[in-house]
Amino acid sequence: MYPTIYHAVLDIFGFDWPWMKLLNSFGFFVALAFVAANFLLLLEMKRKDKMGLFEKKTRKVIVGGPVNWSDVLFNAGLGFFFGWKVIYLLMNAGELFTGETLPQQHIFSGDGNWFLGLLLGAGFGGFKYWEYKKNQLDEPQEKEYTIKVQDYVGPITFIAAIGGVVGAKFFHLFENPDEFLLFFKEPSLENFLSGLTIYGGLIIGSLAVWLYTRTKGLPFIHVTDAAAPGLILSYGIGRIGCQVSGDGDWGIANLAPKPSWMGSLPDWLWTYSYPNNVNGVGMKIPADSGYEVYEGYGRMLEMPVFPTPIYETMMATIIFLILWQLRKRIQIPGLIFAIYLMFNGFERFWIEKIRVNNVFDFLGMSVTQAEVISTLTFFGGIALAVYVVMKSRRVAT
Repeated sequence: MYPTIYHAVLDIFGFDWPWMKLLNSFGFFVALAFVAANFLLLLEMKRKDKMGLFEKKTRKVIVGGPVNWSDVLFNAGLGFFFGWKVIYLLMNAGELFTGETLPQQHIFSGDGNWFLGLLLGAGFGGFKYWEYKKNQLDEPQEKEYTIKVQDYVGPITFIAAIGGVVGAKFFHLFENPDEFLLFFKEPSLENFLSGLTIYGGLIIGSLAVWLYTRTKGLPFIHVTDAAAPGLILSYGIGRIGCQVSGDGDWGIANLAPKPSWMGSLPDWLWTYSYPNNVNGVGMKIPADSGYEVYEGYGRMLEMPVFPTPIYETMMATIIFLILWQLRKRIQIPGLIFAIYLMFNGFERFWIEKIRVNNVFDFLGMSVTQAEVISTLTFFGGIALAVYVVMKSRRVAT
């Protein structure tokens, strides 16, 4: 396990760069997942735009106007934070991130370099002010700007990310009521980012994007088709982060011997104890275990479990390849997204059978939140597929 990128770089390449302890491995892969989703969405939106599926829109902009002080102040604040906190942590990582002190304790503290913060704040704000003055005209001009489809991609990804994180957190709190009360008693950004439920992110993130597309006059059904391949691939990349960091999204105990059909495949594909997991769960790593003990972590599960994040990454990759091959062959709007929903629900329902999760009573059955939502997702995908196919046939006739 590599709880931070520092531990991965040190183990693989031998570079001892303490500042890399700032990069949580789970967060790194989540960020990488959003980058991948954004890139694939951009490719698909451009392709669909060439097919004439998005209406060309224009907007009027004012050029050469006066200084926008809100922009200047925002840049000054950004520069202050970068100098006060980020550079301070990078410069002092070797002294700060040692022993039992984790990077998070410094990231969310009031510690920082005020001089550097004020210096960079003045620099960032001053540069923005200079930029406005440089382009200022005696008489501001109004110009018409043609909106390109790629102009929507960044906002869509950003809105999906914010809505996704908020939704994932609150669905997790709903599933874990004890944490719900604790979160409001001890609110912090660190507590907010720990413990996320993927379906909450998918539902609330999708709702947020739907609202955005309505305000911009974009056909939501084409946006969902464009986003579907990237959604499943980014899910698989995120699960790599779960596996690498050991964030608790593992399976149930697995003491069975590795099946013969797995042959020479690594044992950790069948069963794993998640040493140095980022949650600090389990017993202390025994000295004779063969695992290196990382400062601040050093725990492993008492019983090995199914490494379910690996299985989900494999399945997500296969689903992505299928959707990527189908995207140009299927011309019915909404059908690619419907297929994505069916695959997503099917995959998650069955992985729940060997995955650790909270169980509750639903209509007399003991189920997990993910089992209920994945079932609804699967049948929702079937219903959407039937609807769009029938609608396409009516239009054709």
